[in-house]
Amino acid sequence: MDWKLLALTFATIFVAELGDKTQLAVFTLVAQHQKILPVFIGASLALTSVSLIGAVFGCVVGKFIPQEYIQVVAGLLFVGLGIIMLVRAFSNIMA
Repeated sequence: MDWKLLALTFATIFVAELGDKTQLAVFTLVAQHQKILPVFIGASLALTSVSLIGAVFGCVVGKFIPQEYIQVVAGLLFVGLGIIMLVRAFSNIMA
């Protein structure tokens, strides 16, 4: 087991997920239903499933496309999504 990679992955995903829509959805569901365990288990299974899909997809794609290309495309997608969010936010402010 590569413990350094495990810790890096945990830290990266943990920080990325803080305050995101998933966490807010879990917060809302628990507040609404007052049942922590089923919401926690459901959210954990969902996040685990999505992470598994990402890991498998990354493994398959990584065999056919060089890592540098994947990083560039991922970076462009993040920047593009950020720009879209900014444009929408500004258009809501101006409306």
